[in-house]
Amino acid sequence: MVPTRAPELSVPADLPYSFYSQPRSLGSRPKYREQSNAAEKEKVPVHYCNIMIDPRVVRGNVLSVRHPPQSTEPSTLEVKRQRRAQKQGLARRLTQEQIRTGTPEPVEGREHVYVQTELYLEEISDHIIEVDEECQTDEFLDRPPTPLFIPAKTGKDVATQIEEGELFDFDIEVKPILEVLVGKTVEQALLEVMEEEELAQLWSHQRAFAELRNAEFAELQRLEEQDRRIREEKERRRLEHLEKLRKQKETAEKIAARAFAQRYLADLIPSVFNNLHESGFFYDPIERDIETEFLPWLMSEVEKTLQKKVLGRTMLDSLIRMVVEKRLDEFSRPPPSDQTEAPAEEPRETDAAPQVSGEADAADQPVEEKEETDQPVDEE
Repeated sequence: MVPTRAPELSVPADLPYSFYSQPRSLGSRPKYREQSNAAEKEKVPVHYCNIMIDPRVVRGNVLSVRHPPQSTEPSTLEVKRQRRAQKQGLARRLTQEQIRTGTPEPVEGREHVYVQTELYLEEISDHIIEVDEECQTDEFLDRPPTPLFIPAKTGKDVATQIEEGELFDFDIEVKPILEVLVGKTVEQALLEVMEEEELAQLWSHQRAFAELRNAEFAELQRLEEQDRRIREEKERRRLEHLEKLRKQKETAEKIAARAFAQRYLADLIPSVFNNLHESGFFYDPIERDIETEFLPWLMSEVEKTLQKKVLGRTMLDSLIRMVVEKRLDEFSRPPPSDQTEAPAEEPRETDAAPQVSGEADAADQPVEEKEETDQPVDEE
């Protein structure tokens, strides 16, 4: 039971902190402690407490008023944790018991007895012998070597003297033992011989069975191979027949298609050729060459000649116009004031006329030359 403070506790601010608990009765305590082994200790759950998370431990200012916990019973979480720890301890103990190999059960009519296997036998007793002894060593004496531990002798020594021939006679007592040994040896030898003969017969039967099985297996393989060849031949002939039928069908379809195409193209080819001939796809190469090469060249040359003639006529017209305009300007001038000089100047005007005509002739000469140069073009 954990001491707790009373709920009515109220500490004034000027008084120091004090703690008291309600009186309680002490539980009965046995005089001697119980003898328990390690397995029984594991059954009792060990509760560990951490004061850092214990709500009953006061932290902070101890002079302030604190309300104690309403109940000291463990919470549901703590109960679950304890149950889980108990289950884990029980499972661990069962696992260890299953892993630990124990002594096999005794046969019928016997029982197990605990026997000491140490070098020296000691009397097993629950009562521990206690002896008080005192010893005073002399001053400045060396410590003697530690003697070998020899346990104290317990019990009583009993001896029995047996004279020769009192217990048994060797020749008489050894006879049944020898008979048993010789009989067992002979019996074991006979059993081994019979076992060897039986093993030899088993091996012979096994060899015969293996030979028969190998022969049957070879025959089975031969039959399977024959069956496989027959199936392959059958499949190959079936495929050949299917291929033959497919080729016959394909040939018939080709023949029918060819006949249909011939009937369909009988009237189509002439009409196609006529349409192509009308469209100009079939032509005379010489005529096509004349139309595409010679006639365009001839038309270009004629056009050039006409352009030259038009240019000559244009130049002649411009010269004539210039001469006419010049004469018009001369005739439109007023006569000079000196009458005496007029008769003398008239011949000059007459002389000018031939010059103008000469100029006109000179203007006409290039045109004639051009016409002469154009003659070879016309001749061509």
